[in-house]
Amino acid sequence: MDLEASGADSVATAPGPQATATPLELLAKALPEGVLPFGRIPVVNVQPLVDGGARPAKSVEHEEFVVAAQVFREGHDAVSATVVLTDPEGTDHHFPMSVDNAGLNWWSARVSADRPGWWTYRVEGWSDPWATWLHDATIKVEAGIDAELMLQEGALLLERTRDDRHPSGACPVDDAVTALRDTTSSPVSRLRTATSPLMQEWFKAHPHREMVSPTPAYRLLVERELALFGAWYEIFPRSEGAWYDDQSGQWHGGTLRTAAERLRAIAGMGFDVVYLTPVSPIGTTARKGRNNALDAVDGDPGSPYAIGSPDGGHDAIHRDLGTFDDFDVFVHAARRNGLEVAIDIALQASPDHPYVETHPEWFTTRADGTIAYAENPPKKYQDIYPLNFDNDPAGSYAEMRRVIQVWIDHGVTLFRVDNPHTKPIQFWQWLIADVGKDHPEIIWLAEAFTKPAMMHSLGKAGFQQSYTYYAWRNMRWELEAYLRELAGEASAYMRPSFWPTTHDILTPYMQYGGPTAWTLRAALAATLVPTYGIYAGYELMENVARQGAEEQVDNEKYQYKDRHWEHYEPGGPKEGQNLTAYLTKLNAIRRAHPALRWLRNIAFHTAQDENILVFSKTRVVDGRRDTILVVANLDPHATRSSVVDLDMPALGLGWDDTFRARDLITEQTWIWRQQAFVRLGPETHPVHIIEVRSI
Repeated sequence: MDLEASGADSVATAPGPQATATPLELLAKALPEGVLPFGRIPVVNVQPLVDGGARPAKSVEHEEFVVAAQVFREGHDAVSATVVLTDPEGTDHHFPMSVDNAGLNWWSARVSADRPGWWTYRVEGWSDPWATWLHDATIKVEAGIDAELMLQEGALLLERTRDDRHPSGACPVDDAVTALRDTTSSPVSRLRTATSPLMQEWFKAHPHREMVSPTPAYRLLVERELALFGAWYEIFPRSEGAWYDDQSGQWHGGTLRTAAERLRAIAGMGFDVVYLTPVSPIGTTARKGRNNALDAVDGDPGSPYAIGSPDGGHDAIHRDLGTFDDFDVFVHAARRNGLEVAIDIALQASPDHPYVETHPEWFTTRADGTIAYAENPPKKYQDIYPLNFDNDPAGSYAEMRRVIQVWIDHGVTLFRVDNPHTKPIQFWQWLIADVGKDHPEIIWLAEAFTKPAMMHSLGKAGFQQSYTYYAWRNMRWELEAYLRELAGEASAYMRPSFWPTTHDILTPYMQYGGPTAWTLRAALAATLVPTYGIYAGYELMENVARQGAEEQVDNEKYQYKDRHWEHYEPGGPKEGQNLTAYLTKLNAIRRAHPALRWLRNIAFHTAQDENILVFSKTRVVDGRRDTILVVANLDPHATRSSVVDLDMPALGLGWDDTFRARDLITEQTWIWRQQAFVRLGPETHPVHIIEVRSI
């Protein structure tokens, strides 16, 4: 039974026109406009709260997350609190909160929303007269102090809790009232009847809430699961099916239809998304050659990020790749294989883009009258003109929205955005929101290798996922600190996507770490966070860098690449000399274990060796606990032994329990307890991915 704030906050005042005014009404008249009044039961420091509630928090369907707040009141009377999620149809869903720290008044509850859409959440603090009476009566009656008075007050309270939902005889309250008024029994006996476990369970299920004081309702955007959990695989379509003619000395590029032939293998490895680099026409002016050479030679295909030629711009397909009919065939083939299609959106233009002639105002003109090309000093991209969204916002915004719709109409459901941090955040917030009104299923991945403030703000602006600094976090302390950041406050608005390599990134760790590094970094990416990605060729451990750069030599951005996949198939000359089977197993583990589908459930453990990383994830589904424990040697050059010290409650176990530890990669099984010995590295295996089973 609730006595809401509008009634419970009524107070007696001196006779006059304000005699029936509530404290909230009095506060509203006294406070300056915009100052939020305290409720009768103060509720402060609600978490999560994105930019003070100015922007929505995020979750995906059925994802649990913690809502916390400080709830208190004057004096010693008991308070309690509830989280209320309101679904898109306006129905409230209540989640009782429990005390985390009584001294600091912190309360929390784990909550989840069961379907996508725009929800709200709020915290309601309330006076708990039952808990107050229970506490006071237990002390006084058992001490023989004011016993009859306390029992009489208890009977009056219980009578007050009756309402139309619980008529006489339908709940244990009536029997408790009778017992409290039965003066033939001892006060202690009457108290024990009225405070029996049955009564305490009843009030847990049917709390009597007075002075209910809600916070403002904060926005919560609930999205489909792929916004949080998924495995991506990146390809350059022109390389899939490309081949070199030794006689003519010319390359023959792949097409969308030959790229579609690769989909079965990608799906067979267990990936969820196939991501295509740009497929639009490529300019010829200032075209880059092999390995980013300033001068291209005949046959060099150019960078697909230098978008635009007389054949068209962002809404067209390169003639060498095919037509939109061919693109549709690719999308349908992907869907048949259980894959969704992501496409790279690079909002920039080659000097040959039609925009240069039709909309020169969409670019930045320098003092000498030339259009400014892209630069990231010391790098220069003479083949790319950045778009300027400030000269004609209405026109440029509308055109980009039209371009996005072209690809949505052809079945694209995810967009990987190239360098979004070089465009106004305001533009992205508008574009993502406008697309979301009609297509809430669309997912945006920000390729924002930039400063934290920009990276985080892009998440707040609407990007569901973001590339991260994972590729450069190699030490245990670095990974632990970074994951605590990502799985902590930032998880309310930014979801990380871990990529060990990309077509632009090949770190020294991957260049010199050997097969152990490639195995390890894939395993960590796949288990530390719910979304990770693999760039084609990772299976082959392509570790040779261009001199002076942290990217692959013969970079696929500037040339065709025939990886001869057929050589690695069963019966081929290089069968088994790749990581295909390993990636397949990683993805199978991810799909089989729901604990790996979440981000915020990560917990870290300790090991004596500073190179040994230990973490776990646990989740309860349909009453069954799923727990995965990962132990990894981060040193790719040496086999290391160490004792790990496990936080047993984080595994859902008691400190003295033993458990069955089954390595899901090697299928070995051990009996472990709080401390366990491991030996990991190139001589054995760099990582254990363990399923925890209680004994």
